[in-house]
Amino acid sequence: MDLRPTVFFDLSEFEHAALFDGIDHVWHALGERLKDYIASHARSELRGTVMEGAWVDPENPVFIGEGTVVEPGAMIKGPTIIGRDCQVRQGAYIRGNVLVGDRCVVGHTTEMKGAVMLNEARAGHFAYIGDTLVGSRVNFGAGTKCANLKVLSGTVSVKTPDGTIDTGLRKFGAVIADDVELGCNCVTSPGTILGKRSVIYPCTSVGGVIPADTIVKHRQPLELVPRKKN
Repeated sequence: MDLRPTVFFDLSEFEHAALFDGIDHVWHALGERLKDYIASHARSELRGTVMEGAWVDPENPVFIGEGTVVEPGAMIKGPTIIGRDCQVRQGAYIRGNVLVGDRCVVGHTTEMKGAVMLNEARAGHFAYIGDTLVGSRVNFGAGTKCANLKVLSGTVSVKTPDGTIDTGLRKFGAVIADDVELGCNCVTSPGTILGKRSVIYPCTSVGGVIPADTIVKHRQPLELVPRKKN
């Protein structure tokens, strides 16, 4: 299975495409590589609007691009880079080593750490995005969580059609390719790979590799019973 970054992301308009240079397995952009890239590119500069009541790390570098608005109650720890014309909404928590592209939404009480958002990705409400790569135009339904740590000890593996690959990463959430749609309250297991334009139905727990242009449906039987009268 081809796991190079270009299989999952169109990087032609992403300012930080160099993060993915020379990588054979897309998740190698995470961890120490992401940390080193942000450390070498981040600087303390607030070109957007930080509204009163927001907190931006005064000790570690945070870059906020032109047109970006950080709403009251948001907290941004550095090092972090946020691009142009983004929304960082009330209650958002960015914990550092985060790279956000242009025209993105880090929504109400959405938490990010050690993660990347490509241009126009949106996580509008109650999401957790840990150690995860999020492609362009991805949309997170409210309450979507990217689990990044195995219940049992050990590194995260990716289960591909060609066999299981040990990523060597203790924490690894997901690779979510361009134009993926995740319904409300989805959960991705550690090491999940979602191909381009895939759709995940609401309240679905998904893992492994989901091919491009696939719909993952979650159906559960519902029992309807008459309500007893008092």
